[in-house]
Amino acid sequence: MKTHTEYLTFRTRKKREYINITGQVAQALEHSGIHEGMALVSAMHITAGVWVNDAEDGLIEDINEWLEKLAPFRDDYRHHRTGESNGDAHLKSLLVHHEVIVPITAGKLDFGPWQQIYYAEFDGQRAKRVVIKIMGE
Repeated sequence: MKTHTEYLTFRTRKKREYINITGQVAQALEHSGIHEGMALVSAMHITAGVWVNDAEDGLIEDINEWLEKLAPFRDDYRHHRTGESNGDAHLKSLLVHHEVIVPITAGKLDFGPWQQIYYAEFDGQRAKRVVIKIMGE
């Protein structure tokens, strides 16, 4: 089995952004030379996440509203007693999770219709990383 690792770095302009990273993951796969296996894509920060879903603007807005309803920004999170103000970002990250695994078949990401990989930033405006680990033959 072979492995290949690449890192993406993001510094978002806003606290919360959703970035389609499918192209970057496909490029990492191409660099790897792996034809059969899997790609692990993982946010390396506890206030960010990665998901697979449709790349449709209305859906992204719906997801954003849903996350805000489930984990709204508030001043009274106990986490804020540490001097932080990002308690909601930690909760949002738990809801979307921090990583995905995508199968690789015949040298391509093996998606269903409309599937894309997104990086979800919930406490941005500073440098954060994503690791892409390609494994297989």
